Amino acid sequence: MTRISTVATCRCRGGEGPLWDPAEQALFYIDNTGQKAHRYIPAAGIAKSWVMPSVITAMALRQRGGAVVALRTGIHSFNFETGALQVIKPLEPGSRIVFNDGKVDRRGRFVIGASTSNFTNPTPDGGLLTLSADHHLDSLDEGIYFSNGPCWSPDDRVLYFADSYKYEIYAYDYDIETGKVANRRVFVNTRELGGMPDGATVDCEGRLWSALYGGGKVVAFRPDGSLERVIEMPVRFSSSVMFGGRDLSDLYVTTIEHNEGGAPVEEDAGAVYIIEGTGARGVPEPRWAG
Repeated sequence: MTRISTVATCRCRGGEGPLWDPAEQALFYIDNTGQKAHRYIPAAGIAKSWVMPSVITAMALRQRGGAVVALRTGIHSFNFETGALQVIKPLEPGSRIVFNDGKVDRRGRFVIGASTSNFTNPTPDGGLLTLSADHHLDSLDEGIYFSNGPCWSPDDRVLYFADSYKYEIYAYDYDIETGKVANRRVFVNTRELGGMPDGATVDCEGRLWSALYGGGKVVAFRPDGSLERVIEMPVRFSSSVMFGGRDLSDLYVTTIEHNEGGAPVEEDAGAVYIIEGTGARGVPEPRWAG
């Protein structure tokens, strides 16, 4: 039986991007609207936060230490010890895109989505990009409205990626040696489940777990796209998921404070949740080689 509870750590206005570090046994996550990155070590009950100069939308750890982060101003390296940021790929003011959710493949590439910057009247200006270790940014796909949830099958042959605006999660054939994609197809459409696909992860058996924004659910799909299970969340706006803990069997879920239509913010919205007893285990997240 699954058990859902809140984690006694920093809450967020816009919680996103949970990331488990097996080496430190620590959970990293971001508050995009609150412009912060957080680290929480469950065994010690220790939390630490770093303030960012603009909205932060993605973070991945680096092989050489520190992290790579996506801000509204572009992609930067980040030093946890000093708090220093160094720009890698800037975005010019007034750009038609903003960087959004990103993860690292098992060859050390940082694969990141781009979304339209036109939030009022969305247009398909975004896409899917990959940042190599030598800081070269390549386009993998285009025509995306709101990018989210990049993650890979355990055998590295499939890349999953969502356009939240269209309620679609795509599957691509992925060449792990070259980092190229082919044969985009719709893996699932989540409209009938009542929420947009947001952050996602894949477990060691190949199931894709997705947070359904606005749907109050975390869902798991089998590799053939069939729905395996639905976990009802205590709040509507779950945003992303990641397995953590010593055996990678705890599912961490970030959530967002949101008062849609002026309604009161839900109690415990913005908290980090932990779901225990799913019977699933994750796979370790790689680090960016840059």
